[in-house]
Amino acid sequence: MSTKDYLEKDYYKALGVPKDATEAEIKKAYRKLAREFHPDANKGDAAAEERFKEISEANDVLGDPKKRKEYDEARALFGNGGFRAGPGAGGGSFNFDLGDLFGGAQGGGAGGFGGGLGDVFGGLFNRAGAGAGTRVQPRRGQDIESEVTLSFTEAVDGATVPLRMSSQAPCKACSGTGDKNGTPRVCPTCVGTGQVSRGSGGGFSLTDPCADCKGRGLIAENPCEVCKGSGRARSSRTMQVRIPAGVSDGQRIRLRGKGAPGERGGPAGDLYVVVHVDAHPVFGRRGDNLTVTVPVTYPEAALGADIRVPTLGGPPVTLKLPPGTPNGRTMRARGKGAVRKDGTRGDLLVTIEVAVPAELSDKAREALETYRDATSSEDPRAGLFESAKGA
Repeated sequence: MSTKDYLEKDYYKALGVPKDATEAEIKKAYRKLAREFHPDANKGDAAAEERFKEISEANDVLGDPKKRKEYDEARALFGNGGFRAGPGAGGGSFNFDLGDLFGGAQGGGAGGFGGGLGDVFGGLFNRAGAGAGTRVQPRRGQDIESEVTLSFTEAVDGATVPLRMSSQAPCKACSGTGDKNGTPRVCPTCVGTGQVSRGSGGGFSLTDPCADCKGRGLIAENPCEVCKGSGRARSSRTMQVRIPAGVSDGQRIRLRGKGAPGERGGPAGDLYVVVHVDAHPVFGRRGDNLTVTVPVTYPEAALGADIRVPTLGGPPVTLKLPPGTPNGRTMRARGKGAVRKDGTRGDLLVTIEVAVPAELSDKAREALETYRDATSSEDPRAGLFESAKGA
């Protein structure tokens, strides 16, 4: 991505959030758009695929507080015409290095910013004797995004799952050199940097990837037949990935250094895993707490009882139901919920549901009629009508 493209892209607009959006608002907007435009849900739709790349790139920058700060500062700086040419600006004496401002920031999101904004803006000013160096620079590997579907129990307890991934990696046929003889030459246009500067007036210059070597810094005299001189080839691998306990549906996990391998000694990219969780037939989830609905008989609710309640993956627990328990009351079994980040567990929230029998035996019907006659003077709806009148 060129510097100009980076500065002109409005990541806030891409996600549909204001510039003062919170991290939670950004995450919520990304998840909604990612589900809508994911390639799996839009087979063969090139526009949706391009939109998905756009929102992934925007989320990679805005979802990282450090990258977002750098992005906001860069946009504010150049969008407002900052750093106007002062005395000596075209004469080589202006020696301000944006690397001091953004130096060392590790980029590498969906857009592949490589070594961060310090590298992107490193050639912004024309500086005499800058000497960018003629050695070929290492390149960071691409980030990879994958998806995994877990059972409800695996999401609560954590699981190690195999992920098969395809990404660009150094070509094995030419050892990543791009030349079938393994002896590429340094690109004479960019002198091995992979970047060229172009003037924009006022003593400034912008840096773009070198068109002759495609940003590699190397040119193959005898292009490799497998990778066509790019030095990169499609590679598939299976990795065992540990999903932490307590992960929630739609959560995006970042695994540093588990993405595509770097080039010429550069660091590997990151792996982003989007987790989907299957529903459970009995249990639900509310944050760190699990939920379950337990049916009880009318006598148990009215007279009180000790009831057994199932737990997820463990033995049942016994809860004491107090006399006069109403339908819909929620009770709590402590420590029987999902695993928290600190290793402790949430609670199991038990909702009482009074079961009404569909059929009655003659004896049961007679007993209920006797009970009805004994309580005929009580009208549970009397207060309802009084409140309605008062309103």
